[in-house]
Amino acid sequence: MKEVKQRPISIKNKKASFDYELLDTYTAGLVLVGTEIKSLRQGKASLVDTFCYFNNGELWVKNMYIAEYFYGSYNNHSARRERKLLLNKRELHKIKEATKTKGTTIVPLKLFINDNGLAKLVIAVARGKKIYDKRASIKEREDKRSMARAMQH
Repeated sequence: MKEVKQRPISIKNKKASFDYELLDTYTAGLVLVGTEIKSLRQGKASLVDTFCYFNNGELWVKNMYIAEYFYGSYNNHSARRERKLLLNKRELHKIKEATKTKGTTIVPLKLFINDNGLAKLVIAVARGKKIYDKRASIKEREDKRSMARAMQH
């Protein structure tokens, strides 16, 4: 029997790098229930308007959307429940210290399933960009596009 190669699941928060200046990134594990991982393997998740916060020394991700599993029965999960992130104590302490600075926050960047089949979330300690910084980012992106176009011709 031929083995079916599945495409890797990688859900990105495209707006994060535009809205925030990324300072430091970490890869965290996620505490999920069975129907969530099945839905995630189908690629039915979103990181729009997602953020992380500390509660009793633990890091949680809020507002992350994982669609309800189609074949799930009465024990299906709620789509936007809060999920715990798994990091070691040193990383948690470092992130907590970094977020004490005014204007910094923790933003999820990418949700993926690693080679061992575990769900991982790449998070970043970030500082919000001002409007003029965003304009600079747009100009930089357009300049790169126009240079790429010029190189093709």
